[in-house]
Amino acid sequence: MTEFQIIPRPALSQKQSLNRHGVEIEALRTGTVLQLLGRYAPDAVAVVTEDVLPSGLSLRSFSPGQWFAVGSDPLPEDEMQALALRLKSKADIVDQSHGRVRILLRGFNARRVLAKGTALDLDPRVFPVGASAPTLIGHIGAHVTCVEKDAIELMVLRSFAESLWHDLDQMSLEFS
Repeated sequence: MTEFQIIPRPALSQKQSLNRHGVEIEALRTGTVLQLLGRYAPDAVAVVTEDVLPSGLSLRSFSPGQWFAVGSDPLPEDEMQALALRLKSKADIVDQSHGRVRILLRGFNARRVLAKGTALDLDPRVFPVGASAPTLIGHIGAHVTCVEKDAIELMVLRSFAESLWHDLDQMSLEFS
């Protein structure tokens, strides 16, 4: 009997960036994605602010009482435990780092490409740098964040990453 060893590989790790006129689509490397679930009291919802996060993580609103803390580098276990202690009275942490994939659309046509697949208003006056929202891109649930003037990060469940990559490829063909 032959033994097989399964070697985990990050989703989209074999994908080369797509470069089209005014838009680049890039699979971001696995970093840190923490879902913060606010604790509810009878008269209030806990609020988490960016000042409690370790350096390198940014806070992104998901829904009332829920946030993502996202960073490009993996968060060491001791820093994760320290964060959990700091947030103990406000929120629970669920590590989503290996269950979510991040894709970056960058360039002056990035919003135009994404607008083909979502009803989210991506006008910079409505969706400025720092804005984030959950939405559908086609049939795929995604969390969208404007990280720079012409750069939007999409975060999806790992099992939908290939499908979203394909959809983004098709939506960007106009700019070939």
